[in-house]
Amino acid sequence: MAKRDYYEILGISKGASASEIKKAYRKKAIEFHPDKNPDDKTAEAKFKEAAEAYEVLSDADKKARYDQFGHQAFEGGGGFGGGGMNMDDIFSQFGDIFGGGFGGGFSGFGGGGGGQRRVKGSNLRIRVKLTLEEIANGVEKKIKVKRKVQAPGTTYRTCATCQGTGQVTRITNTILGRMQTSAPCNTCGGAGQTIDKKPADADAQGLKIAEETVSIKIPAGVVDGMQLKVSGKGNEAPGNGISGDLLVAIEEIDHANLQREGDNLHYDLYVSFPEAVLGTSKEIDTVTGKVRIKVEAGVQSGKILRLRGKGIPSINGYGKGDLLVHVNVWTPKTLNKQQKQFFEEMLEDDHFSPKPESSDKSFFEKVKDMFS
Repeated sequence: MAKRDYYEILGISKGASASEIKKAYRKKAIEFHPDKNPDDKTAEAKFKEAAEAYEVLSDADKKARYDQFGHQAFEGGGGFGGGGMNMDDIFSQFGDIFGGGFGGGFSGFGGGGGGQRRVKGSNLRIRVKLTLEEIANGVEKKIKVKRKVQAPGTTYRTCATCQGTGQVTRITNTILGRMQTSAPCNTCGGAGQTIDKKPADADAQGLKIAEETVSIKIPAGVVDGMQLKVSGKGNEAPGNGISGDLLVAIEEIDHANLQREGDNLHYDLYVSFPEAVLGTSKEIDTVTGKVRIKVEAGVQSGKILRLRGKGIPSINGYGKGDLLVHVNVWTPKTLNKQQKQFFEEMLEDDHFSPKPESSDKSFFEKVKDMFS
């Protein structure tokens, strides 16, 4: 089933401000919160759906990429972006929204009702270089990543300060009466647990660096600078916390013969003067291998041959771009005596006089065609 538009899920327009986005999400979160809708799978699905939409639209960078590329900017390879969020992800990231407005009435997810709060590990960022062929066809990369994991033999105990909630509550007397505020526990850092025992090679949180090979499925059509996300492959958190994410930045490697422009590709084809006069066939590069194209006799320099569907697939699934072959007639710079004599004789020959036809488009018309 196709995903619903994030703006539609939250009931807002694309021009909504950050505060309007947060307000809309908070409204949906209250409406479909699991504590208000026990054992209601439909409400739970909508609760997760709203959280996924908020995760993207509340982040300026993610929002910009979503506005440009849609869901494919995050999900094209599976496991990327906001998809696949569970309750721990949601309450770990957005617990402040629930706790601030529910008056501590919801329990079990870190919203403010005394349930144990689960800390999320930090994210990791890597850069993956891709060839144009890999971008055109999609690729699965196996990358070695060094991440923090819980050291074997590490044990934890319930934090004595917060009693495992990860938060401490303070009551302050003000002119408006007694006000109750909650903040992460300073003793355990909000984890609700402290180190009981740990091996000598573990850090203060009971974690150690380990190398892991992570498989990353990259969808066809990604662009340079795009960032994908592999959930749960960042640093682990101490105790019963949840792992951070692995953020994958795409870097496009320049191709020797092809130039990318959006989903279209450009190729400069050079033909000799005799080939332009007599016609020829040439083998050229594409992102799916070499192909042979025919160059008609009498071709003019600047002619653009369009090979439809030989470009890059759209990240949004709207088909493929084209390969635009730019024909350049190579004029020799030096001639021998016989060759020079031949062309001197042709100066007055009517066959060599320029005779532009209506089909011979101007430079500006050719540029216009490239973008149509």
